[in-house]
Amino acid sequence: MRGNAHLRWVDPPIHERVGPIRILISIAFWAFLALSSAVLFIGALLLWALTRPFDANGRVLHLYSCFWAQLYFYVNPMWHLRVEGRERLPWKGAAVLVANHESLGDILVLFGLYRPFKWVSKAENFKLPLIGWNMRLNRYVPLIRGDRASIIQMMAGCRHWLSRGVPILMFPEGTRSHDGQVKAFKDGAFTLSIQERCPIIPVVLTGTARTMPKHGLILQQAVHARVRVLEPIDPEGFGGDVHALRDHVRDVIIREKARMDAER
Repeated sequence: MRGNAHLRWVDPPIHERVGPIRILISIAFWAFLALSSAVLFIGALLLWALTRPFDANGRVLHLYSCFWAQLYFYVNPMWHLRVEGRERLPWKGAAVLVANHESLGDILVLFGLYRPFKWVSKAENFKLPLIGWNMRLNRYVPLIRGDRASIIQMMAGCRHWLSRGVPILMFPEGTRSHDGQVKAFKDGAFTLSIQERCPIIPVVLTGTARTMPKHGLILQQAVHARVRVLEPIDPEGFGGDVHALRDHVRDVIIREKARMDAER
């Protein structure tokens, strides 16, 4: 063993470790999510009706939705979430939040920021029963990937919210990473930041790929997810160069993610 002292334990691939206990836990989770969503959507509908006259930006409903998403961490003793740097997020004021994207679980995790923002999300998510209906109530911003007209409409929707002092949150990779590595970033978030003269706030996720991996519904028994909000980046220092800002932010996220992974 002396010659192997430098080796580190590497978890076997997720698909090789599926057992009956994990399958039962997964079934119980999805059943609880479906039943609780039915009840919580009724609460969202009532809250929307009561707060719409005085809460035009839907801050209260969004914070309720944060609780809804975080409920699945609260009730699962094997799932743990640590959020760092939440104080860097504004309660009011335009900002573009950008996060790396590892799994469907990122949605639940990022609601743990408990700050007002509008999601940019795939249009098909808005068609989901209950959860998608709540997304519509929150007036999040839909996007059809690869559809030019939809992209133009999405950018207009984001500008609308930014002009009202409401941050938006985007996954600049566009889709989930299949291996946890940060993929190439698209330009949209950085174009908005430069055009609207508002800061980019990088948000780094680790450990979320173990919640709900891409193309999979089987949950991990133990999850230790972390979110770290980094210092805002002022686009003014990039002279209107969208690509320079994009590449800088991606490099910042990659470096911080590597640091967080090393701390685990």
